Amino acid sequence: MTDSERIVIIGASLAGAKAAETLRDEGWTGEVVLIGDETELPYERPPLSKDVLLGKKEPEAARLHDQNWYDEKNIELRLGTKATAIDTAARTVSLGENGEIAYGKLLIATGSRVRKLDVPGAELAGVHYLRTAAESQALTDAYAAKPRVVVVGAGWIGLESAAAARERGCEVTVVEPQPTALASVMGEQIGNLYAELHRQHGVELRFDTSVAGFEGDGQVTGVKLSGGDVLPADLVVVGVGVQPNTELAEAAGIEVAGRDEGSGILTGSDLQTSVPGVYAAGDVVRWDHPLLGRSVRVEHWQNAIDSGVVAAKALLGQDVVQDALPYFFTDQYDLGMEYTGDVPRGTSYQVVLRGDPTTGAYLAFWLSPDNHALAAMQVNTWDTIDQLKSLISSKKPHDPARLADTSIELSDL
Repeated sequence: MTDSERIVIIGASLAGAKAAETLRDEGWTGEVVLIGDETELPYERPPLSKDVLLGKKEPEAARLHDQNWYDEKNIELRLGTKATAIDTAARTVSLGENGEIAYGKLLIATGSRVRKLDVPGAELAGVHYLRTAAESQALTDAYAAKPRVVVVGAGWIGLESAAAARERGCEVTVVEPQPTALASVMGEQIGNLYAELHRQHGVELRFDTSVAGFEGDGQVTGVKLSGGDVLPADLVVVGVGVQPNTELAEAAGIEVAGRDEGSGILTGSDLQTSVPGVYAAGDVVRWDHPLLGRSVRVEHWQNAIDSGVVAAKALLGQDVVQDALPYFFTDQYDLGMEYTGDVPRGTSYQVVLRGDPTTGAYLAFWLSPDNHALAAMQVNTWDTIDQLKSLISSKKPHDPARLADTSIELSDL
């Protein structure tokens, strides 16, 4: 079999593995090589901050498939192998000490990595991040001792980590420089509802507060705040966002968005990069969304699945586009939530609530100034997400009063 019949996927991630699976499902019989720098079989990340962190499941439960499946599908796994360079002219990928591999077509699914805090004491033992299966297992084991936990960051990972720590009996404080939880992604009105949820479960919240550093002699013992206070801590979880791993693509001359443009490998709606025959999927891709009419980059589970499938079909020459609405979910305590749509940073909007949040079950809509639905969320109001997606996809203006009126069926909107 020639090199031109080999599809190489850089990133044994959810997106990369779904692409490999789809290639076989679509009848591709050529070589498929899946390269990943972790030694773990490809896995899903949501369970790491949910069931695994709660001690309900082992990290292995997050795996997509076992080794036998890859063997049966004739998908070559090269785990523990780091891709160090791409030569798009020669169509090769350098693998450091492991030589190089030629490709006919290439998919970059390198994902993202956690942002690290650059403060004194950041390297102390007991300062944790949560991204990989190994990090989830280490944090799960540490929670078992019921330490005093300080969570830095009130985003999704921070709040899920805080909820898991509380459910396992830990004393928890969350530190966040913004005025409330999830302020940058949900706005203050909805963010305050999540903040109140955590207060009701015994979490201490320190908003409008930054971390100046970590204290301790080898092992973290405290978190120094911007105002000078020191919070006692046996364990710290840092959740201050992620950044896409675009360096490999950029060094190869593949077009990448700058930070001011939102970062990510730039592609069309078919996920092909600026270099023919090279595609991107998952957290790392910023693509032209045909429905939203702008480029987006999405750091969530569903996008990894959707873009992996679309990229695989595009690799095979099929006429496909990535037009799925952004979607994500969270589980915290007894709250289950699904969100769909996209509200660009800096956009003016109003939030319309449908139902009473104090009951623990409600809907929320983010409306543009001309009353188009940008995004919607259901909280403990199940079997509504498809209708919410339809509201957004319709691109029609909506009467806020009708959206809020629970006597009107969603299907009538």
